[in-house]
Amino acid sequence: MKKLLMRLPLLLVAALAVPAGAAEFADGTTDLPKPRFVSIKGGSAMMRSGPGERFPILWEYKRVGLPMEILKEYEIWRQVRDPDGTIGWMNKALLTGRRTGIVRDQQRLLYVAPDMKSRIAWRIAPGAVVNITLCEDIWCRVSKDGKSGYILRGQMWGTYAREKIEG
Repeated sequence: MKKLLMRLPLLLVAALAVPAGAAEFADGTTDLPKPRFVSIKGGSAMMRSGPGERFPILWEYKRVGLPMEILKEYEIWRQVRDPDGTIGWMNKALLTGRRTGIVRDQQRLLYVAPDMKSRIAWRIAPGAVVNITLCEDIWCRVSKDGKSGYILRGQMWGTYAREKIEG
């Protein structure tokens, strides 16, 4: 896939990195809302103290899919906050728009329907990263390792209160 992308015209490559309906400007910034949630694309992502490679590395993240919150944009750099509240800068190439969440505090129950009276689908450990497929009101439908279920939005980090997610 990487070789294929290298052969595509530059304009098309830029379009692939930004969701449909969003614009990417010549300086590398977008018209996407800030703040917003994204996730780490690959197996190694460096968080720096400032927007550029000359700034020291604060952290190296090795968890694909870890949710991050974009606070600001500066050229190809994104100021991000991690689930622990640490703020730093990452190159936009290290991030993806795929929505994920991280389970907070303790083991949580996931239900077969968005209702605490429905059957329990499975239990999930704190710190688990899940794919978010749907969020409405106080519930989100998530999946991990072929299992899916509904979790209360407040039991994970990676969405805003009442944010609607379809995907």
